[in-house]
Amino acid sequence: MYKILTLNKISKFGLDKLPENYTVSDDEKNPDGIMLRSFKMHDMELPKSLKAVARCGAGVNNIPLDKCAEKGIVVFNTPGANANAVKELVLTALLISSRKITDAYNWCQSLNGTEGVAAAVEKGKSQFAGPEITGKTLGVIGLGAIGLLAANAAVSLGMDVIGYDPYLSVNGALNLDSNVKYTTDLDEIFKNSDYITIHVPLTDETKYTFRKETFEKVKKGVRVINLARGELVNNDDMKEALKEGIVSRYVTDFPNEEVLGVENIITLPHLGASTPEAEDNCAIMAAKEMVDYLENGNIVNSVNFPACSLPRTDKVRVCITQKNVPNLVSAITGVFGNKNINIDNMVNKSRGNFAYTIIDADSDVNDDTVKAIEAVDGVIGVRVIK
Repeated sequence: MYKILTLNKISKFGLDKLPENYTVSDDEKNPDGIMLRSFKMHDMELPKSLKAVARCGAGVNNIPLDKCAEKGIVVFNTPGANANAVKELVLTALLISSRKITDAYNWCQSLNGTEGVAAAVEKGKSQFAGPEITGKTLGVIGLGAIGLLAANAAVSLGMDVIGYDPYLSVNGALNLDSNVKYTTDLDEIFKNSDYITIHVPLTDETKYTFRKETFEKVKKGVRVINLARGELVNNDDMKEALKEGIVSRYVTDFPNEEVLGVENIITLPHLGASTPEAEDNCAIMAAKEMVDYLENGNIVNSVNFPACSLPRTDKVRVCITQKNVPNLVSAITGVFGNKNINIDNMVNKSRGNFAYTIIDADSDVNDDTVKAIEAVDGVIGVRVIK
């Protein structure tokens, strides 16, 4: 029986993907796995029983990744499951950044209770005129699942699109509309785009992608859309660029005290993945990742351990989380030799400071063997799956 702790409300469609030998609770004290959305885990004491964390979404800033890795806890996310929802919000952001729709709506609401509304509307509507997006250039920074869909959709709307991603996958390249101009020069996006939308993870390299130096390169009047992470944009520099007319509009899904109430900044309450379809898709993917790891030891879409899988047979499977250091794999296989256990199949993968090994053995792996593997310097955790 596997025990799952939920830290947020998780879609029923996802939980239904958990087999009958799983229990789900929001107060489980000794869980094998945790499923969550936005709950902040950084101050949470991690149970000794915990083997995996599945984030029903792409961002994992709310999870202590390094702490989990040090304890051998594999953290999963669900890239692409909410991509269509975010893509649709990108298209919405393109339109509201151009047509002054939010300003127009607020102005119309201010007319409530006054006389001669129809005449006032006809007289005042000119102040909300804005350009069409057809024929304009959209720069897309990051061509992962979301950026790719946004780029292709913009082409369908008649926009010229430039896409930037130095790590574009083969699958991404195959699915990118042939009309999208691909570049590995970020400055080409800045210099030529009427609109820019950013879809990259927040890292030390991407933090403040939009800052003072950026605004010295962009096309004057550019409209910027940020539905990825707030810290990709330096808010003080953005406000100065808006004040100087370098940026016409900024749409952000990450409001805070710095941007609320600022003219020409349109704030949304983190709506990117806020659709029932996206929540269902993320939960379904997270549940499948969790089950495959707990029952088969396979790792797919982890953010702190390498992708590592083996087709399942009737062999005894041993799964080992470990540090990525020289000679550790040979030390582990040496234990099997010393215990006279034949290795039928195995795979080892590494990612940064950590690695993961799956070994299928021809005979039983008892507690003494497990303890011998655990005693190898650099081994973090050992699981036997029968």
